[in-house]
Amino acid sequence: MTGAFPAPAEDEAVPAFWQRLGLPGLADVHTHFLPPRLLAKVWAYFDAAGPLVGTEWPIRYRWDDDTRVAHLGRLGVRAFTALAYPHRPGMAESLNRWTLDFAARTPGCLPSATFFPEPDAARYVADALTAGARVFKVHVQVGGFRPTDPALDAVWGLLADAGVPVVVHAGHAPVGTAHTGPEPFAALLARHPRLATVVAHLGAPDYVAFLDLADRYAEVRLDTTMAFTSFFDRFVPFPPAQRPRLRELGLAGKVLLGSDFPNIPYPYAEQLDGLARLDLGDDWLRAVCWGNAAALFDLA
Repeated sequence: MTGAFPAPAEDEAVPAFWQRLGLPGLADVHTHFLPPRLLAKVWAYFDAAGPLVGTEWPIRYRWDDDTRVAHLGRLGVRAFTALAYPHRPGMAESLNRWTLDFAARTPGCLPSATFFPEPDAARYVADALTAGARVFKVHVQVGGFRPTDPALDAVWGLLADAGVPVVVHAGHAPVGTAHTGPEPFAALLARHPRLATVVAHLGAPDYVAFLDLADRYAEVRLDTTMAFTSFFDRFVPFPPAQRPRLRELGLAGKVLLGSDFPNIPYPYAEQLDGLARLDLGDDWLRAVCWGNAAALFDLA
């Protein structure tokens, strides 16, 4: 807990959490909405504990889009994303059409888009920017490509020039691949040092290396997705000695709330409970749960 106020143990207590902090609500930069058929396949992969999952992972919020959006509203999540990601060529542009349309008809959803290393990536990323995309998602683990793939050089340049952030699953967790980890991501930043990125899962399990990159590069941020939950701590707990650095980065605008909703095996409230139990102070919670995303995305 922070101060004398208990962190939320169940979703019903989430509004009292942010109200006590004096916030207008929560801003979650790592939520997923996908075309229904693709989402069903993603959930089936989790159900089967596929190779990139590696453990039993029951989906908590296996609901339709409207029900999930309504639940976020009840929690007080005022800003959220529709992060989609392709696992092969030829998917990204149609995903962008779906996610941008979803955001256009869903209050609170930041217009979200994605890309894959393929010859027409720069064209459809430029189209998505023109259409109003405010955040992109790249999943290096699922996509199976290196961030420095030459087919993406122009894409990264476009996004760096536009100042539009990219949520990047760059870390090894839950299962590492040839292109995950801090080294491939650092190589990308060396080529595009002005690129605005949000490293998913705090870069787990290589927390220290990704904290170093956030210190080194002005536009590198991290999200809290699944960190400090009992489920995630079984595999890759955050090192307690790094909590002071996490506090400094949070207060500097570089740590943002992420949840992975709906693809989590525990209540949404557990993410907030984990953050509160760090006891890094109410100012830190205010920054992470709202203020840092509000500044990055110019939220009203």
